[in-house]
Amino acid sequence: MNQPQHVAIIMDGNGRWASGRGMPRYHGHRVGAESAREIVRTAGELKLKALTLYTLSGDNFKRSKRELGFIFALLDHYLLRERQELQKNGVCLRVIGSIERLPPKTQSMLQETEAYLQAGKGMVLSIALDYHGRSEISAACQRVAELVATGAMQANEITDATVANQLQTVALPELDLLIRTGGEQRISNFLLWQLAYAELYFTPTLWPDFRAADFLVALEAFGKCERRFGLEQVSMTTGSP
Repeated sequence: MNQPQHVAIIMDGNGRWASGRGMPRYHGHRVGAESAREIVRTAGELKLKALTLYTLSGDNFKRSKRELGFIFALLDHYLLRERQELQKNGVCLRVIGSIERLPPKTQSMLQETEAYLQAGKGMVLSIALDYHGRSEISAACQRVAELVATGAMQANEITDATVANQLQTVALPELDLLIRTGGEQRISNFLLWQLAYAELYFTPTLWPDFRAADFLVALEAFGKCERRFGLEQVSMTTGSP
């Protein structure tokens, strides 16, 4: 099977999963964290080179302080609980986006865990926090403009690679596959530049129900794609209910 090197996931549906069961939203986040744990472990076992999880978008900060507080506490707990296992499995943790609006405790936990796992030679696990795809591209363009302004390069020397080298994902393999759970078919300002040639897989399964078997189905669908990058039409596979 043709296996992707870099998979990104929009983990959608925690709140709807909980509401559908008459439970508070935080319970969906708690069960969703277990899904994340299982997918990270499975991706590592499959020796994927990179896994990027859309953990918290910039727009998610519009949610209630109570819900955000629970999400941050859950993230703190996950990082502390999983740190040793991630190190044992050679996982290297990176954060993309920004941590400035996160609570000080969560910022410290992320920085400590990144440092703890920085020597990992296996899969790179990227957690997108307070992330905006458009903002990432505009910030990259600003840095390129600074290079031109200082004379380090000429405007006519700017290429796609010039911009890509200023993105937060510069050290990662090209994105091969985006998975979105929860039934929505949009990319929600996530990895806009990186998605240029990625396959898109949408599934109605809500994130707390998305486990290793579902992940393998998505990877199998990717394996059936004929990726020709413009030589012929690239086939796109959509998850089935």
